[in-house]
Amino acid sequence: MTIALSALCLGAKAETNITPDTTKEKHIIPAEVYGQFAEHLGSCIYGGIWVGEQSPIANVNGYRKDVLEALKALHVPVMRWPGGCFADNYHWRDGIGPQNERPRMVNTNWGGTVEDNSFGTHEFLNLCELLGCEPYVSANIGSGTVEEMAKWVEYMTSDDDSPLANLRRQNGREKAWKVKYFGVGNESWGCGGQMRPEYYSDEYRRYAEYCRSFSGNQLFKIASGASDYDFNWTEVLMKQIGNRMQGVSLHYYSVINWDNKGKATEFDDQQYYSFLAKCQDIEPIIQRHIGIMNEYDPENKIKLLVDEWGTWWEVEEGTNPGHLFQQNTMRDAMVAALSLNIFHRYTDRILMTNIAQVVNVLQAMILTRDEKMLLTPTYHIYRMYAPHQNAQHLPLSITSPVLTRQVALQANGTISEVELSKVSATASQKAGVTTISLVNIDLEKPETIRIPLHQLAAAKVVNAEILTAKKATAHNTFDQPNQVVPVAFKDYKVQKG
Repeated sequence: MTIALSALCLGAKAETNITPDTTKEKHIIPAEVYGQFAEHLGSCIYGGIWVGEQSPIANVNGYRKDVLEALKALHVPVMRWPGGCFADNYHWRDGIGPQNERPRMVNTNWGGTVEDNSFGTHEFLNLCELLGCEPYVSANIGSGTVEEMAKWVEYMTSDDDSPLANLRRQNGREKAWKVKYFGVGNESWGCGGQMRPEYYSDEYRRYAEYCRSFSGNQLFKIASGASDYDFNWTEVLMKQIGNRMQGVSLHYYSVINWDNKGKATEFDDQQYYSFLAKCQDIEPIIQRHIGIMNEYDPENKIKLLVDEWGTWWEVEEGTNPGHLFQQNTMRDAMVAALSLNIFHRYTDRILMTNIAQVVNVLQAMILTRDEKMLLTPTYHIYRMYAPHQNAQHLPLSITSPVLTRQVALQANGTISEVELSKVSATASQKAGVTTISLVNIDLEKPETIRIPLHQLAAAKVVNAEILTAKKATAHNTFDQPNQVVPVAFKDYKVQKG
């Protein structure tokens, strides 16, 4: 047994003790917990992932080569597409056939941008094959028909001698794709149709009935689940849909005031701690939704998918407000790491999470501008945490100093006192290696960590790295893309276990 360490900190000595507990029941951390989300929003698709084969920007069959290589390094397990709110305005037939013959459209959800539909079903599913990841298709229930949804499934997944399978062949794809994850609508309580949970439940049952499994492809059908604290939505779906769905979604953004979200790169210490506290509020929300699911599904057949989550700041100055382009700092990296640490603890019920979004939108992995590209601090967290994918979760007992901070968690700015654990951690085991990831949120002081290794039979540390910066506002720019990058971590000792 060997150990790999990854650490994230800002204060760079109190003491924290972390004890692995090998006696507790363990579960696997599904790779899908590290899922990505690519919506037709701003320059996520066009200019981010897709530039077309005729672009002067280096590409592979139209996909940006630099972005493609960066995503391969993350071992992306699953990609969600085409939305988001865009999904319930998307009509799949507009995005098939010769690219130069596809109709143009106005993206009325996000900035009124005109799109040429050159990125459609073939381009998305071929991208998933290039990345070696599962596609997660979100289908249109808000403005689409049952027939439209059913025929899309057949077009993508049938190898029969049928008109839709033959249309796919005519468009250049002989063999059907494997499409496992299939979302029946998105945010049906809001932009996906302004539905009540009772009404959506009936619509789900009708639409899902006609989404059939073809040619050995088994659909994992996902219901459009709740936002944040809407526990009633989850209860109604569990009661009225039940085992007709294999999964139900949950959306949560670390936003305190939707009318004044704050800037990505300009914040003080109080705002820093406030948003970390808000980020960790997802844990009791997850617990409550899982509690409802346990009541109606004690056998754990229906999975929870947190298929939209992350930070959401004001857009960068000079950019289209509807494109949701924001910078990404060490604070965002903290949110990513703290959230992943939480998700790991509940992966007996959580199957997948999808951070929003992969390129150029919200808490992105990657930012692009013309031919330039940079990797964000959040990207580096995902790369550092990649060894946890499909590993066995190792419970930890953590004794850490508590930070008492004055924070503002209400939209009206009311100040309250909260206690935050200085150190968060997660661990997993796979192929004889224990991976331990540590987060120190303290802006001022470093922390000494002690980890007894005798339960792990650990012989040596095989790799250790750290992501840190002098300020929480530190971020990478197109002119200075390596301001925040992981470096080797050598400040550790192994002695007497």
